[in-house]
Amino acid sequence: MRTSNPTLSDSVFERSRIGVAADGVMTLNGTVIKTGILTLLLVTAASWSWKLVTGEVSAPSWMGVALKFGWIAPMLLALVISFVPKTAPALAPLYAITKGLIVGIISALFEGRFEGIVLTAVMLTCGILFALLAAYMTGTIKPSENFKLGLVAATGGIFLFYLASWVLSLFGIEIPGLFGNGWVGIAFSGFVVVIAALNLVLDFDFIENGVAAGAPKHMEWYAAFGLLVTLVWLYIEILRLLSKLRSRD
Repeated sequence: MRTSNPTLSDSVFERSRIGVAADGVMTLNGTVIKTGILTLLLVTAASWSWKLVTGEVSAPSWMGVALKFGWIAPMLLALVISFVPKTAPALAPLYAITKGLIVGIISALFEGRFEGIVLTAVMLTCGILFALLAAYMTGTIKPSENFKLGLVAATGGIFLFYLASWVLSLFGIEIPGLFGNGWVGIAFSGFVVVIAALNLVLDFDFIENGVAAGAPKHMEWYAAFGLLVTLVWLYIEILRLLSKLRSRD
């Protein structure tokens, strides 16, 4: 497996070559443009849902339901894209929009409690992205096989933990400590931020290999989608970490 991001793995190249359309091959510039388009869609959708929340005097009645179940739609879209990469040109924009709606609500809630936290989280996310991209391009960071396997295990463990926490929350059961603002909770959030950030390195590696392998054109959308998944995850985890630190002041 090339990357711990489940949407970006070497096996995808093999699946994507089946019935390849004669519409060209994957390029770095094309992937960058697609990433920009998806990011713009996500930010636009997030801005719209942000205004819906902040425009209310009190929390809208639908917000609790949206936060608890709203992530299901983008998750289902992500699963379809992951297993059928050819659907990425059509479904990746839908993923960006549906995910953006949830990100906007979450961001508005954090901003309501801690003024300026969203801008700080955005700046840190962008800073980490460009710092790791520079480190990768200069060869300072190169993912070894052990590095990849370790991230696969860590990312999978975090995903299963969050999934179990969500299921337990449906029954009113909360996991103490890790989600609090104590030092254990802060250390856990810091660990998740590091894992999310390191996934970016493997995403860059996937994109580079896809271009070198002459992957079909639709893989530009697929790679852009995978990178967006990691960036959103990193941003949300940074928000959580910052909120824990701010709540201790």
